[in-house]
Amino acid sequence: MAEPILSVRALETFFRPDEGVVRAVDGASFDLYPGRTLGIVGESGCGKSVTARSILRIVERPGKVEGGEIWLRREDGSRLNLAAIDERGAEMRAIRGGEIGYVFQEPMSSLSAFHTIGNQVTEAIRLHRSVSKKEARERAIELLRLVGIPRPEQRVDSYSFELSGGLRQRVMIALALAAEPRILIADEPTTALDVTTQAQILDLIRKIQAERHLAVILITHDMGVIAEMVDGVAVMYLGKIVETGPVDTIFHAPKHPYTQALLRSIPSVLAEPRSRLATISGSIPHPYARPQGCPFHPRCKDAMAGLCELREPAVTRLSEEHEVRCFLYEQPAEVLQ
Repeated sequence: MAEPILSVRALETFFRPDEGVVRAVDGASFDLYPGRTLGIVGESGCGKSVTARSILRIVERPGKVEGGEIWLRREDGSRLNLAAIDERGAEMRAIRGGEIGYVFQEPMSSLSAFHTIGNQVTEAIRLHRSVSKKEARERAIELLRLVGIPRPEQRVDSYSFELSGGLRQRVMIALALAAEPRILIADEPTTALDVTTQAQILDLIRKIQAERHLAVILITHDMGVIAEMVDGVAVMYLGKIVETGPVDTIFHAPKHPYTQALLRSIPSVLAEPRSRLATISGSIPHPYARPQGCPFHPRCKDAMAGLCELREPAVTRLSEEHEVRCFLYEQPAEVLQ
């Protein structure tokens, strides 16, 4: 396999309000490869969006990237640790949008209501490219056409509140692609959209990825979207990556009890009518009351007394591409410290 275009190693992003410390991302590690899609999946509150924002160094205060490495491979083959540069510096601002595009979760709150969508897209273009206003406007119209917005020559002068939710999400994708980045991060891109529009947005992302050979990070809590869209999966729980592997392996041979529980909770067309959906017992712990030991042990049916509640499991490599963080698999497989 080619060298990763993005490598995250032991990433730690903490929030330190007066009430205590919230370990939103607690040692997450994963790789993203050119032309491939990595899905980060987990329940709400597990740290998925904070992980994505940490990569672009746009974590809101009082959050801060406090440890780990975020290695970006540049076009010239050099590598840059994004965690070690000034988050407000010119180099980081050039990378945001220039090399890594971001599709935010809520387009209505992310788009300005006081500027036309054309002005917002042209601003993103001119921020990273030396072009005239006329050239930037023409490029904006091309981008709106690329993402499937009808009558882009007229829509370019529309405001966000004049568009439907699906069209606003397409504008967000156009903004993310304005400077032709090599990486696209899509944070819950189908939230609050109807099923038909969801399918259209996912098809659009897949089409653009194929055309531009983009590397994509897709953040979602929907295992159906994961099954349809991604090549590799990183399962996240309480700030930790608990299992990673190819999508087929994760769906057909899941190892971590949390991954297994997520898959059991998917509705099935083969289920008996009126049968109850499977649920994961308990709920995600309060941020200020993280359990000692394995973070999932209070909800885990396979928890081992005297072990899981005392210390955290290490990462165990089950195969070249499949890793899990669980005591059930520490022996005899190789344990990665």
